[in-house]
Amino acid sequence: MEQSQAIRHQLSRIGERVAGIRLSRNLTQSQLGERAGSSRNTIRRLEAGEVVSLETFIRVLAALDLEPNLDAMLPDPSVRPVDRVRLRGNERQRARPEEKASPKASSWAWDEENDD
Repeated sequence: MEQSQAIRHQLSRIGERVAGIRLSRNLTQSQLGERAGSSRNTIRRLEAGEVVSLETFIRVLAALDLEPNLDAMLPDPSVRPVDRVRLRGNERQRARPEEKASPKASSWAWDEENDD
């Protein structure tokens, strides 16, 4: 599956889940929009799998009392105590791209043998 297709599929699945949760709580799109500080049209777009801002998505989750579930989406990046001992307190502070092998220096050299 192409990446953009996969993203559209995920947006659609998220929208369906939000709609299902909204309906299970007997809320209209307008009511959810009011609670989230958004318009009914924004909620409709979210539920249809269209792109909305991350801020809007988080506000909708908060309005549905689902905001604590955000932590489950991403693993805790903190270093385990065993790794902390192994790293001796030198936890990663920055990301650095892997260094590509530098091109091999050419075999060209000054011709020092011909001092005419």
